[in-house]
Amino acid sequence: MADEMISNGFLDKLSNLAENNDPIDSSLYAKYDVKRGLRNSDGRGVLVGLTKIGDVVGYEINSEGKKVAVPGRLLYRGYNVEDIVHDTQKNSQFGYEQCVYLLLFGELPTKSQLEEFNEFLGSLRTLPPNFTEDMIMKAPSSDIMNKIARGVLASYSYDPDPENREVPNILRQCIELTSRLSTLAAYGYQAKRRYYDGKSMYIHNPLPSLSTAENFLRLIRSDKNYTRLEAEILDLSLVLHAEHGGGNNSSLTVHVVSSADTDTYSAIAAAVGSLKGRRHGGANIRVMEMMDDIKANVSDWSNEKEIGEYLRKIARKEAFDHTGLIYGQGHAVYTISDPRATLLRDKAAELAKEKGCEEEFNLYRIIEKLVPTVISEFHGSEKKICSNVDFYSGFVYTMLNIPRELYTPLFAVARIAGWSAHRIEEIVAGGRIYRPAYKNVGGERPYVPMEERHDNA
Repeated sequence: MADEMISNGFLDKLSNLAENNDPIDSSLYAKYDVKRGLRNSDGRGVLVGLTKIGDVVGYEINSEGKKVAVPGRLLYRGYNVEDIVHDTQKNSQFGYEQCVYLLLFGELPTKSQLEEFNEFLGSLRTLPPNFTEDMIMKAPSSDIMNKIARGVLASYSYDPDPENREVPNILRQCIELTSRLSTLAAYGYQAKRRYYDGKSMYIHNPLPSLSTAENFLRLIRSDKNYTRLEAEILDLSLVLHAEHGGGNNSSLTVHVVSSADTDTYSAIAAAVGSLKGRRHGGANIRVMEMMDDIKANVSDWSNEKEIGEYLRKIARKEAFDHTGLIYGQGHAVYTISDPRATLLRDKAAELAKEKGCEEEFNLYRIIEKLVPTVISEFHGSEKKICSNVDFYSGFVYTMLNIPRELYTPLFAVARIAGWSAHRIEEIVAGGRIYRPAYKNVGGERPYVPMEERHDNA
């Protein structure tokens, strides 16, 4: 019955009714001073909360109240991420687990504290008994982010105390999810390979002694093998994506949903749904699609003039997806530089040499150099534009032979650390449900009894 009604155009008719009923005159947003996207007219985010977890610095406010661009900085609990990265690289360590500890507990761990925490995380990576068979293999998904969200929600059923809102219990839940999310993502990918791609599926057990990055590479590869450099650069990516302030869409989602006093699994699953969005975590895939187009249409990858002309075609909406957007460039906060992009680019150069991808890496560098001028030409703006982390992360994942359907899930594997910290912060310091205002511009209408209603012609 339902299929017949759909084929007869009933759903199309309903869709037209819904779509035509909702447009709002854009001038009303200015009239009522609506902060669209929770942003002020100068692009700064509306201040809706306070946090001690992370800070994203791309500009400062001068004595006249105007934004002044500064080199980008990313802070975790007050510590510059560049310092964290340089220290871990100097000591040949993996840094992601240290960042998890720092974000959750507010202080850098000592050697013994980190070793104990790593052991605890490692002991939790294996999914609960029958979880893989019942929750992943019996209901595979073509999109791994949806599989992760379902896995997070399903974890509620395997938790002996899921509704306990006391901080120790929430912390336990968050640590378990942080440890297991990489396994969820990897197994979701394997199920997708088997049921949607018709390829072989490999279910390896995670090893407690390995880092998050090492385990992830082990779980997605048929032979379980990886090099130290591969694990190091994936670990760097996890570090750089672990947290990005309370105002990014998925972290704000954690605060909003947690403020309603719901359970941990519901809050984190909501954040996964937010991150899946193409305006949020899916951006690096658009970069790679654009780069595929550029590589196919630029004959000499070292020719700045040819590359510049093709970038102008993209900006003129004559090439690629005809939106005029050059993906991986610009950021809502960072202006002069995105520290994440800089750190990842420097390590990518090392991996490109190992993988024989130096020509392609140089193409990225030339595009990064040319884009600010191209964008300035077409938009007549003096606003500073820098490459963001999405510009290089997809290239790094490609060199690691990580499939594109895992790019956004990897973002979630990293960001669960920040989400967990924001979840706990909201429980401890929030205390009030989010309730912003929406101005109703639809007006009030007199009720029409059933016998007086008529179908529209």
